Amino acid sequence: MQENHLYEYATVRYVPRVEREEFINVGLAMMCKRQRWLKLRVKADRGRLSLFSGEADVDEVMAHLHGFESIADGCRDAGPMADCPVEERFRWLTAEKSACLQTSRPHAGLTADLDGTFERLFSELVD
Repeated sequence: MQENHLYEYATVRYVPRVEREEFINVGLAMMCKRQRWLKLRVKADRGRLSLFSGEADVDEVMAHLHGFESIADGCRDAGPMADCPVEERFRWLTAEKSACLQTSRPHAGLTADLDGTFERLFSELVD
């Protein structure tokens, strides 16, 4: 029997005007502390982002999204947060923010296949 792993996930959202609380899901972050596993993927269509908010600097939004990915991946050029354990990086990425990039509240689940579950959730919530 395969071992089930406790995981947490949150959607990454683009919120062009925080006061309106409208958003588009542009990514997914998922973490399993026991496996020291963290994955974050973004999928942001430039055209869709600019249609959603014509005022947005899409290049700046994309740069911030890539920053999220770099922190999740633990890239050395992502700053000191990238050196933290996966659970601390996940908590930092999913902390409540009043910025144009936010995440949903984290949700928990159990799975024997972290990568497969990530792909399923990404397809359901972001694609």
